[in-house]
Amino acid sequence: MNPRIARLWKRWRKAQQWLVAQAMFTILRVLRLLPARAGLATAEALARTLGPLSPRHGLALQNLRHAYPQKPESWVRRIARANWGQMGRLAAEYVFLDEIFDYDPTRTDPGIVEVEGVEIFEELRERKGPFIFFTAHLGCFELLPICAATFGLEVTALFRPPNNRYIAREVLSTRRTRGGHLVPSKAGAAWSLVGALDSGGSVGMLVDQKFAKGVPTTFFGRDCRTNPLLAKLARQFDCEVYPARALRLPNGRYRLELMPRLDLPRDATGAVDVAATCQALNDVVESWVRDYPDQWMWFHRRWQT
Repeated sequence: MNPRIARLWKRWRKAQQWLVAQAMFTILRVLRLLPARAGLATAEALARTLGPLSPRHGLALQNLRHAYPQKPESWVRRIARANWGQMGRLAAEYVFLDEIFDYDPTRTDPGIVEVEGVEIFEELRERKGPFIFFTAHLGCFELLPICAATFGLEVTALFRPPNNRYIAREVLSTRRTRGGHLVPSKAGAAWSLVGALDSGGSVGMLVDQKFAKGVPTTFFGRDCRTNPLLAKLARQFDCEVYPARALRLPNGRYRLELMPRLDLPRDATGAVDVAATCQALNDVVESWVRDYPDQWMWFHRRWQT
């Protein structure tokens, strides 16, 4: 490409990202003027209306058809539209996290957030790690590190920033102040996680994203590649690995679940089997998605190899 055209294209892309980010920030600022419940409902309604108009909607439909070949087209379209509503809620939840997370282990009346696996949180708090927690782009996963902090567990979380640089900057700034340390997924990120585990700390990871150079695995019976980082860290430190998920419930409530330790596959030497562990992670996430198909991010190119 001509260097001048390349520069102009780069400037146009940068301007386009800025405009998209400003539009999103404006919407979130308006939603912030509303009570949390009304703001989240408005975000869901907007996303359910506008999401199906985007090019990503076709990808969501395609992914759902492949994952659920036995389901009728009406079900596929209903889940895809509902999924956009869930993504709208996820975006708005960034500005309402402090109001949403009302869990208090000492309270007797039910709040917005309920927690399952309290005894596991408390047991881990009382002994030294390292520990690894993993989750998926399911429900309001942003609540999980806040919950861990409530129980005195400091989690260093690996996350993939949004492609839009302006949105990524805002997300990083917001999440940095609301629970745990963040490590953007880029070159050198693994060393930060190694440092946390080496000092007996805890690490949190999302494990359901595409990774072009990952380990060959399957997800919903289709070939994909999975990031082996979690499995390699578990192998290096021989540390315990715990599944955790955050679900949206009816009436604007949430349930956070910390599950028992995952028994990782081992090779003939007794060390963690990296490839088999990657598949085990996929199997856990798939079971979660089958339970709540509308709450997972279907417009992601998970199967792109």
